[in-house]
Amino acid sequence: MKDLEAKTLPTELYLPFVQSLFKNRGTLWTGMVVHILSCAIIYATTGAEFYILMIAVFVTVFAYRIYWFRQFDMIDHSQLSKSEIEGWESRYVHGAAITAFVLGIGSAYAVLVLRDMLAAFMCIAVTMASMVSIVGRNYGSARAVALQTIGCCLPLVLACLLTGELYLALISLFLIPFGLTTQSMAKGVREFLYENVLASREMTRIADQLDIALSTMTHALIMLDADGRVQVINRRACELLELPDADELKGAAFITVLRRSGKSLSDDLLRKIGQLSAGQAGKTLLCLKETVYLEFSLSHRTDGGVVMLFEDVSARVAAEEKILHLVRYDTLTGLPTRGYFAELATRYLRETEADLFAAFVIFDVDGFKHVNDMQGHVVGDRLLAAIADRLVHEAGDEIIVGRLVGDEFVIFATGRDRSALEARINAIQAEIQGSYRVDRLDLTVFVNGGGVILEGHDFDMEAWQIKADLALNDAKSVGNGTLTMFRPEMDARYVAEQRLKADLRTAIEQGDLTVVYQPMYRPDGSEMECCEALVRWSHPERGFIGPNIFIPMAESMGLISEITRFVLDRACADCVSWQNEMSVSVNLSIHDLRGGKIVALVADILERYKLDPTRLHLEVTESCFMDEPVVVSATLGRLRASGVTIAIDDFGTGFSSLSYLDSLPIDIVKIDRAFVRDIGTEPRRLKLLSGIVHLSRELDLKIVIEGVETFEQLELVKKHKFADLVQGYIFSPPIPANAIAELSQKTTSGRRLAGRQNRRDKGVEPRAFGTTG
Repeated sequence: MKDLEAKTLPTELYLPFVQSLFKNRGTLWTGMVVHILSCAIIYATTGAEFYILMIAVFVTVFAYRIYWFRQFDMIDHSQLSKSEIEGWESRYVHGAAITAFVLGIGSAYAVLVLRDMLAAFMCIAVTMASMVSIVGRNYGSARAVALQTIGCCLPLVLACLLTGELYLALISLFLIPFGLTTQSMAKGVREFLYENVLASREMTRIADQLDIALSTMTHALIMLDADGRVQVINRRACELLELPDADELKGAAFITVLRRSGKSLSDDLLRKIGQLSAGQAGKTLLCLKETVYLEFSLSHRTDGGVVMLFEDVSARVAAEEKILHLVRYDTLTGLPTRGYFAELATRYLRETEADLFAAFVIFDVDGFKHVNDMQGHVVGDRLLAAIADRLVHEAGDEIIVGRLVGDEFVIFATGRDRSALEARINAIQAEIQGSYRVDRLDLTVFVNGGGVILEGHDFDMEAWQIKADLALNDAKSVGNGTLTMFRPEMDARYVAEQRLKADLRTAIEQGDLTVVYQPMYRPDGSEMECCEALVRWSHPERGFIGPNIFIPMAESMGLISEITRFVLDRACADCVSWQNEMSVSVNLSIHDLRGGKIVALVADILERYKLDPTRLHLEVTESCFMDEPVVVSATLGRLRASGVTIAIDDFGTGFSSLSYLDSLPIDIVKIDRAFVRDIGTEPRRLKLLSGIVHLSRELDLKIVIEGVETFEQLELVKKHKFADLVQGYIFSPPIPANAIAELSQKTTSGRRLAGRQNRRDKGVEPRAFGTTG
């Protein structure tokens, strides 16, 4: 059994035991009255003044006890120390013990002195009744129970034994187990109280924790019973719904509680929340105000009630809306992005009449990259924003406008008449072209367009965009603000182009391309000094495919560098076998010059074939310098420093700038065939060619004239001493490597190529490749 004495109990458990002693004052008053009446009756029947004395003692002790009872009521029990609690227990025990001993002595006096049966019977009856009440009133103090039991029983037992009467002696013996039973019962009640106190403390602790949890949880919580009345509502719920104190709401009907909300909930919101509370809806997002959102979720209880959780998700909704806006709308122009554009177009068709034509048109800003390169990306971005604004204005509310990528815009329009729809598209394209004022710059913009017009019910974003792209490619090939609508034959052409691309990839991977060489002779034809390596592709089904077709294709596929690697390798391998230290010239694209990987590639190939770097010429076009002048110049500088000769190809055909001739690391100028074609009949063209040659000579550059095909052209070149070398059909078309070897054997040996001699004339000795840059 657990030791429940004051010394072993903690203060918080000891206090409830002592508090139980000062309760149930009704029995105290009843006992007092019974004690006085019994003494009065005995006095009346026996005349024994001893019982008058007992009445006086009872009254005095009762007054003493009532006084301390009231004092106990007036103090703050929570502030009592353990020693103070023990003091209050002692005050109670003193009064109770005196009362019990007075009862016991009165009974003993009746048995031993008066020897009056009525008096003895009454005293014993009152004493026994008092002992029964000991359990109910005094279980909280083991000391009180023990002293009262002894006080009631001991005097009576001694008196019965002293009388010498057998039956009284037997009666006294029965009092002993009665007293022990009283103590045992009191102990059982005390242990029961102890368990209850522990349980009460645990319940209080759990209740406090639950209250803290409910008060501090971020979610709002409302618990309803089966009748829809509020059982539990936490502080967060009151805050979110602007309700009064939670204690005022318990037991109220939930719908009544909602009507007391400071949010002024609409009838529709009340209905939706009511459906939630009735279990008719699951997780629900409700908008209380323009920017206030609450998300409700519900769980059912086994007793028919529900637990409703909700939280303020306004910040999350705002963030989601912001993210959704970023996903749906282009940040630069504010136009719908591709995905949202498709969604808008599909929704528009679903909500309108079925029998309509629909137009899907892509607009591409012609030469936009040039604007970015020349004026900077800030100007480019502002130009795109200005074009978007004009496009939206011209399109109006009935046409959906979006931005695909980069400088591509898209519109979606519908109409009953196909011709009218196409005319509307032409008008829009015409309006968005023209002059734009951006950052004090006047920019003239051409916009190419490609579109498709089909029946609206067949709309499919992916399929229609492919068709529009095919039409746009046609328009861009013409340029200058061309608008082309899709035609069925474009599909077949697209399929053929894709098949050709696949075949080109295979040809590159399997090494099916070939290299031919076109010689460069001295104008008098006395010596072949260099050959230009030209790549060729013989398709197994379509025959010869011109480089003007597959080279741009390879560039768009990202394969041009693979072709360059192949041609460089083959050209250097063939050049080693040629006599007279003849040179070979290889073309590079802008893709080859980005990143500088070409430097390592050239070094590796030259090292592999032990080819003198001065025998390798690398040709670049003017457009390479226009695209990325700094990067290209740096890469060519590293190549030239290794001993390789650098030539500018097709000079005069692009965005020509004579400043290139002086500022860039070049050794040779190859003048395009366009300047030679009519020099015999057009004096102006002859003067232009003469000017370019003169300037190049002044800069100490070697000159190669391309495309010389007639004796008349050759004679003029020789007469005016325009060229150091001549390349063209007048001497030879492109021929295989073995044919070049045969021709080289016929030329005079022992003379180095013009590019190498030119470098020595300038005092620049070629260095081993790869030692610089």
